Amino acid sequence: MAINKTPYRLSIIIPTLNEANNIFNLLNNLTKNSSNKNISEIIVVDGGSTDKTKKIVSNYNNIILLTSEKGRAKQMNLGAKAATGNILYFLHADSFPPQKFDELIINEVQKGNEAGCFRMQFDSSHWWLLLAGWLTKFNWRACRGGDQSQFITKTLFNIIGGFNERYIIYEDNILINELYARNQFVVINKKLKTSARLYNKHGIWKIQYHFLIIHVKKWLGASADDIYLYYKKNIY
Repeated sequence: MAINKTPYRLSIIIPTLNEANNIFNLLNNLTKNSSNKNISEIIVVDGGSTDKTKKIVSNYNNIILLTSEKGRAKQMNLGAKAATGNILYFLHADSFPPQKFDELIINEVQKGNEAGCFRMQFDSSHWWLLLAGWLTKFNWRACRGGDQSQFITKTLFNIIGGFNERYIIYEDNILINELYARNQFVVINKKLKTSARLYNKHGIWKIQYHFLIIHVKKWLGASADDIYLYYKKNIY
């Protein structure tokens, strides 16, 4: 099969809500670990931060700052509409991709892989989180999540219809389900490091239990509202 020689470029889309403690380090990380020739733009889409997130971002002349209604799906869809790159790269504010992530993503797209993610490593030495991170190297649907970041060609993203804005949480999983159903997902075997702050705040076993219940509820047909109400009651 011939390799597509289309000049691919990334639009990096970062949804934020009170991420002043992370966004500065992330933006610097992205600049250091990628090449300008591969990046169309970095778009930060803020969902109503009340801390210094927007002020920090506005200090960067080369970063696009958009304001959106609260909700990651709405924020990421808005960022996608503003993107000029032909590859969309959705990244959480507390997740740091590996060196030369842009080249790694473009290489996969050139091989015909239109969507995928990196394997993940938590910034924790707890044995369960180490195991959870190790399992993400396998291309199994059960090992996927938004914290691993998500790249997808803009064409495929538009065909799917973007993120389902009915979901306040679980929006990443809905998109990932669509990609696996189309047999269009690859895992790049390089580590992205993400924060274990949610586990540290609430406890590993509590979070793991409630996430499992959320997955089971979705499998049994729970609505977007039901899933959000469960999350809000038990985790948020």
